[in-house]
Amino acid sequence: MARGRTQRVAAVGVVEHGNSAVLVTVAPGGELLDRRRIDLTDPGLPTHPHHHEGSWAVGRYLNTPGARALSLAEAVALVERVRASAARGAREGLEALAATVPVPIARIAIRACPTLPPTIEERIADNRAQTVADSVMYREAIATAAEARGWLVHWYDRERVFHDAAAVLGREDVSAVLDAMGRSIGPPWQAKHKLAAAAALAATGHVAPR
Repeated sequence: MARGRTQRVAAVGVVEHGNSAVLVTVAPGGELLDRRRIDLTDPGLPTHPHHHEGSWAVGRYLNTPGARALSLAEAVALVERVRASAARGAREGLEALAATVPVPIARIAIRACPTLPPTIEERIADNRAQTVADSVMYREAIATAAEARGWLVHWYDRERVFHDAAAVLGREDVSAVLDAMGRSIGPPWQAKHKLAAAAALAATGHVAPR
């Protein structure tokens, strides 16, 4: 009986987009349980505070429309506000998902994060880091919220995840399974939904270290 319960746990695949994320939840074997989008931050907050406001604070992109001068301290404080909002949004989004899905969720798949400087100031100052720091912030917020729920986090490589999903199902290709999922739930079923579903499928059979 315990083994049967273990087999009936779900996995969530995540594809972040700006300050929102697509979540696709599946059971082992490919049964689609839920598809939704969650907004991570409160209305009125900037969606890319490292990349936009942070860059302006260190003198980048000040000639772009909407740019304004602000201090580095102000930019850091803004990033902290957005980070705190994202943490709340992730907790609430995952709580709502867990309350809806008819089987327990045990795993979540989130796109692997690049290594970045440790502080907000350093991330803003680094020209490469500031372009991805906001996306990393949102992924980390979801991961933290998931870990607080006791879910195992699988950090997936989007270049390999479709292959990994197929391997979990014992198939050469996972396209037919993903197409069937889309038909079962109806539109929208876009590339991001397929990616999230593939990540969830891969996570049902594998949990990798970060």
